[in-house]
Amino acid sequence: MPKQFKLTFVPLDERPCNYEFPYLLAQGTEFTLERPPLELMGLKKRPGDVEQLWTWFEENCVGADGAVVALDTLLYGGIIPSRLHQLQLDELTARLERLRGIKQRYPQLTLYAFQLIMRCPQYSLSDEEPDYYADWGREIFRKGFISHRLELGMATEEEIRELADIDKRLPTEVLEDYLGRRAINIEANKQVLSLVKEGVIEFMIVPQDDSAPYGHTAKDQEKVRSSITVLDLELKVYMYPGADEVGCVLLTRMMNKTCGKMPLVYPRLSSVQGAFVTPLFEDRFFYETLKYQILAAGGLIVPSATEADLVLLISTPGETMAEAVSQQHSFYSYDVYRNLMELVEYGHFLLMSKEKPVAVADVGYANGGDQKLVKMLRQKDMLFDLAGYAAWNTSSNSLGTVISQAMIYLLYGRTPSHLDFLALRYAEDVCYCSVVRGELSNGPVQEMGYGKYMLDGSRGRVAARVEERLRQELAVRINSAAGSIQITDCYMPWNRMFEVGLSVRFVPSNPGKENRI
Repeated sequence: MPKQFKLTFVPLDERPCNYEFPYLLAQGTEFTLERPPLELMGLKKRPGDVEQLWTWFEENCVGADGAVVALDTLLYGGIIPSRLHQLQLDELTARLERLRGIKQRYPQLTLYAFQLIMRCPQYSLSDEEPDYYADWGREIFRKGFISHRLELGMATEEEIRELADIDKRLPTEVLEDYLGRRAINIEANKQVLSLVKEGVIEFMIVPQDDSAPYGHTAKDQEKVRSSITVLDLELKVYMYPGADEVGCVLLTRMMNKTCGKMPLVYPRLSSVQGAFVTPLFEDRFFYETLKYQILAAGGLIVPSATEADLVLLISTPGETMAEAVSQQHSFYSYDVYRNLMELVEYGHFLLMSKEKPVAVADVGYANGGDQKLVKMLRQKDMLFDLAGYAAWNTSSNSLGTVISQAMIYLLYGRTPSHLDFLALRYAEDVCYCSVVRGELSNGPVQEMGYGKYMLDGSRGRVAARVEERLRQELAVRINSAAGSIQITDCYMPWNRMFEVGLSVRFVPSNPGKENRI
């Protein structure tokens, strides 16, 4: 019987993308992923039970081979509480000290960690931010953005006038609360780097959630980069766009390291200009982030399919990125500056010739799958022969997810768990994110008496309506002669329309089809 490896996992929060995805990817492998009970994890703005989470983590490091830890959970109780807390630095320092003690007690433990730099959204909405962000969010962002450009000598006269107007209106107590919390959080970020330097943490990612080239977050990133350089940690601490996919990426890195593998990936893009598009919510050319995502998962990019273990087909924008809900309208840059047909035909050729495993990073749009691309993949009967697929939320969220799934596929092949995760991606990323969410959010939900940020509970009438529509969309967009997707659970985790919680299974038409790589 092959050796089983025990990994202890502390998720970033209780949403399925953080709590479920890594757990699902580990199914059917030699790696047992232990995660905290859901009741310890908090709920959106309500922080998790930090003391109980630490106790659980320490107990589950006994006999563990490795751990993947979201430090925002162990410090603040989750990603949203990290933006809301009233903690002082000495409290955070004491919590971090416990990591040092764990490593001393369990020196065999390989510890990977990730910790965000607090984001600064460009809009006024308090759904995931302090309550005052509903009134002053845009102003807080613009003050940071313009002030940063002013420091660099780049601000325009119009921006300088805007900054003066903001300074007259933005309440001092609001700005002090916001900047005070940022200052404490960034000091905690720096303290974690010392743990990497000591070897307590072997590898770390500092993901950039909703990043922009200028502003409060960009300036904090400069501070952390400076510390990384001073401590000579460039090869042990990566900083790049992303957040909710990092648990999957670090799990995959742990698997690859344990198995002695470094997958070689050949990326093939749908557009010549796609490499130079800066995706929505990110701060750099797409191709630079792609390098990081593959590297962070334990792999390397190679320049040809001949050298590769895996071919990653990437549907990129042709010029600028749009939201998935807008794809029913024709866009010249999407229709003319990229070639989805060549991408699909090339992938089909590789699959038919059994040359290489093929995965699809569907990142042409933000927040959902490309309906034309998926239609063509279905026409070629490729959907359930892929090594991976993802198209949810940001470009980096999708990239990290599909790269993780595909690299695990290289290790374990076409298992039932792999097919179920593919099924989940098509149900969620394509049918929900790019079709059902937009359709129901603007009209039907309001007609039912609710709003897209306040539904009737996680399993109310809205969830039932979502499940009904998903079944209909799966029938026309995904199900085929290869098999069908069965929904076994559907709920709304944060009582809003943005994300859906799904449990699905793939029901093959030919259950005896072999496990193959």
